[in-house]
Amino acid sequence: MRKKILVIDDDSDILEILELLLTGEGYEIRTLIHGDAVFESIKDFQPDLILLDVMLADMDGRVICKDIKGNKLTYLLPVILISGTHDLKHLLHLPGAPNDFIAKPFDIGILLEGIERQLVA
Repeated sequence: MRKKILVIDDDSDILEILELLLTGEGYEIRTLIHGDAVFESIKDFQPDLILLDVMLADMDGRVICKDIKGNKLTYLLPVILISGTHDLKHLLHLPGAPNDFIAKPFDIGILLEGIERQLVA
C-alpha cells in the first residue's frame, strides 16, 4: 500500500511541484491550500505524514502542528514543517514541535530523505 502524505501550503505552485514530485516517488498525495480543513482532511485521507508550511495565509503552521501534536487522535502523526522565513530546528525538542523541519527553498534529496526518515520511524 502506498504511503499517504498530506501537503499544506498556501502557494499553489509549491503544492503542484510537491504533488508531481511525491506522486512520482510513489506516494499518494492530498493537498490543501488552507489550514482550516486540516483535521477534516486527516480524518478523511488518513495520511501517514504531513508536510506543513509555517506561513499560511489564513493560519500559522506552528499552531496547526501544535494542535495536531496535542490531539490524542493525531499526536503520533509525523509532521514536517517547511518554511522559507523561519529556522525552527532549535524547537524540534519542545512539546508540540514538529518531527522535522526543512527550509525553503528545499533540496529535493533532503526533502525525500526527511520524508523517508519519518515514514520508517
